[in-house]
Amino acid sequence: MNANLKKLMAVLGILMLAGGLAACEDDKGPAEKAGESIDESMEEAGDSLEEMGDEIQESANDAAD
Repeated sequence: MNANLKKLMAVLGILMLAGGLAACEDDKGPAEKAGESIDESMEEAGDSLEEMGDEIQESANDAAD
């Protein structure tokens, strides 16, 4: 009986943790929103730098021709 109680408590604990994680997923706090904003800004900056590098390379190729 004691082993069954331990198993039941373990299952209930896992379910509570899973429920807590699922609930946290919907509401983003200010730190997570700021982090996402920073990630997006960095990705846009990287894309801009890549485009600028491509343009420089095209200009260099045109000058070499």
